[in-house]
Amino acid sequence: MSRTGVLFVCLGNICRSPTAEGVFRRKLAQRPELEALLEVDSAGTAAYHVGNSPDSRSSAMAARRGYDLSMLRARAVDPVDFDRYRYILAMDQQNLVNLQALRPSGFSGHLGLFLDFAGKRNAEVPDPYYTSGERGFEEVLDLVEAASDGLLAHLEAELLR
Repeated sequence: MSRTGVLFVCLGNICRSPTAEGVFRRKLAQRPELEALLEVDSAGTAAYHVGNSPDSRSSAMAARRGYDLSMLRARAVDPVDFDRYRYILAMDQQNLVNLQALRPSGFSGHLGLFLDFAGKRNAEVPDPYYTSGERGFEEVLDLVEAASDGLLAHLEAELLR
């Protein structure tokens, strides 16, 4: 049985999408029956930070809540991602537009906003990169945790029932 791919996407893949990947992976690890069915990654629509670790502020805030982002490295979205991942989830509208421009005509997966899974239709995970304080990174974690729970519930219903 092939694994269902989930790809989280933001602009540079150093703040929001690696946070989403780290949170989702930890929550998924608590669900081994579902974990075996999924492949999870993150990427950016821009190649500004390829190979870099997540932003130190993202890593620090995530660590405070028990999420480890230290093994993650930024990468850019690749056209092959549309073959590999059934769920491609953008953190905001602009990155969704960027992904739609890359989307091949044969892609039959789910391309949308991550916060849709938190019951927040058309809502965005704000980019904390240029914020001056910790609050922006905490807000990202709050939103990502809620959306991760919703996505897990959706995937459980789809894959285990």
